[in-house]
Amino acid sequence: MDLGLKDKVALVTASSQGLGKASAMALAAEGAKLVICSRNEKHIQAAADEIRYKAGAAVTPLVADVSRKDDISRVVGAAVKEYGKVDILVNNAGGPPTGHILSLPEEEWERGVQLTLMSVVRLMREVLPFMEKQKWGRIITIVSIAAKQPINELLISSTLRPGILGLSKVLSNQYAKYNITVNTVCPGLILTKRQEELSASRAAEKSMTFDEYLAESARAIPAGRLGRPEEIGSVVAFLASERASYINGVNLLVDGGGARGIH
Repeated sequence: MDLGLKDKVALVTASSQGLGKASAMALAAEGAKLVICSRNEKHIQAAADEIRYKAGAAVTPLVADVSRKDDISRVVGAAVKEYGKVDILVNNAGGPPTGHILSLPEEEWERGVQLTLMSVVRLMREVLPFMEKQKWGRIITIVSIAAKQPINELLISSTLRPGILGLSKVLSNQYAKYNITVNTVCPGLILTKRQEELSASRAAEKSMTFDEYLAESARAIPAGRLGRPEEIGSVVAFLASERASYINGVNLLVDGGGARGIH
């Protein structure tokens, strides 16, 4: 299936590893030109080299912290200067810290707001005028199953991510007339570096080995396993495509059936 992404310009944030990198790779494989960013120069350069090698795509790697307003403006400006437009925005960022309501200081909450929520708000504000002018755009925000099914130890994430779903739904209503779709992807347990770190911490709390904890986690998922980053990347590429032009305002769980409610 031709997804119609050849020569589309995609900005993918926090894309040196994990779900961001997998999304960038999937878009590149379909012929998109990329602007990718991360806080770590060495890691984002390595990701760009790998994407170029595997997909033969045009890739512009940038160092940026999406919790900083000025960095977001600089990245979007660089994308427009390099390619003349931004067709696709994939919002992605590392998760905020874990903790209990009594142990998380206000500074961590504020950092979580800037990283998890305001990065999405600011990126959308930057790219929407370009998309509206060209009468085409795709915005996909990678959120978390915590937006649908709160997770106790992910208190900040479980508080902020449902707000992103609300924001995305409102914008999907307002911008559909410009041929712009706004959707979110809510991954379940995906074996990324962050998930490995969380799993190692939880395994230690339960006096289990890392492998034992992963096996226990997999048993709680109807699919019987954790997801792979490239499975999220494939969903992102489809939602960014011409083939998904009538999918708008959707909060899509990609979790192997792990969420317990009717969503």
